[in-house]
Amino acid sequence: MKRASWAEYQKDIADDHYYYARSCIRQNFFPGSEKLFLEMLRSDLGRDVLDDPLHSSCTGIGYHSDIVPLDTIMAVVARQFALMGEAGYENFISSCITSFGIYTEILNTWEEFPETEERARENLYKATGRELRKPRSLAHTSDIVFHFREQIAAKAKYRLVNAETGEPLRAVEHIGCHYAKIFPRQGIGGSEFPYVLAGMVESWGGEVVDYPERRHCCGFGFRNYLVQANRGFPIANSHKKLESMAPYKPDFIVANCPGCAMFLDKWQYTIAEMEGVTYGENGRGIPVLTYEEMAGLVLGYDPWELGLQMHQVDVEPLLEKMGVSYDPAAKYLGRNGKYIGKPEAAVVNSCAQDTVYNIKLQ
Repeated sequence: MKRASWAEYQKDIADDHYYYARSCIRQNFFPGSEKLFLEMLRSDLGRDVLDDPLHSSCTGIGYHSDIVPLDTIMAVVARQFALMGEAGYENFISSCITSFGIYTEILNTWEEFPETEERARENLYKATGRELRKPRSLAHTSDIVFHFREQIAAKAKYRLVNAETGEPLRAVEHIGCHYAKIFPRQGIGGSEFPYVLAGMVESWGGEVVDYPERRHCCGFGFRNYLVQANRGFPIANSHKKLESMAPYKPDFIVANCPGCAMFLDKWQYTIAEMEGVTYGENGRGIPVLTYEEMAGLVLGYDPWELGLQMHQVDVEPLLEKMGVSYDPAAKYLGRNGKYIGKPEAAVVNSCAQDTVYNIKLQ
């Protein structure tokens, strides 16, 4: 029975020829992640992926905030699929968890209510003159990295292992709600046992930390954060998770949602400012990675080309545990080699030892 049940939570993932839809927000939070995903697929894995400049936001944030009507977002999504078809692709992959949830929801709505699909086709044609072509397969980009996890392991320069002790690094994996909880059967492992990130961690030598609030939401919720008066709710959720994981002493956190990765990283700074508390070793925070950044470190990419300097919590403790070679002086250099400036305040600045929780104004 276990095997039959587990089989229901697997998904067919296309092996090549992907139409890539970027995220509208994660390019601002962690811009190196999407660049790395494309380079990794093309250069390291030899796959064909189209990064189409014609595609747009899915408008998911506006939809979930009750600003964008259902018919409007359906027309926008229909345009995305039409662009995919015009480019000669049929395997649609989304960088954003919310977008993945939106595309899944709309495809399911069209299947259950064919009249909504017909209306979307008509609206698309009236607005753009394009014809809707639904994808043969839909996947989130973390599904793609999971799919190739063993190939990445075979090419690994570093592993998720303490280089000095040989012990597996302890990883907290956090799954975005819009990946596993809206349509559980569309995510690897469903909502209770999602394996998409855990599978990467284990294949690359790490150990997954189980803790009481492992499946608790980070608290993002668009209307919770977009309305300033509601922001106590998101931070309370992240605070609950961080308090719960801290006793298990994780070496890092990895998330597959742009909002979750951002909040679990930046709320650590906020909590340190508010309460003088940090959750990592030696008064430091717990480094937070996107799954692309985790894969990039394993493959030996330069940490600063991955954009790890964009994180609020310093990643140097993790790099040192993995034995990753990096240039500290290059952390805040731009693409032209010029100094771009250092944040005035940061959690666990690895050079700052002046306070209990290492927050130092420059």
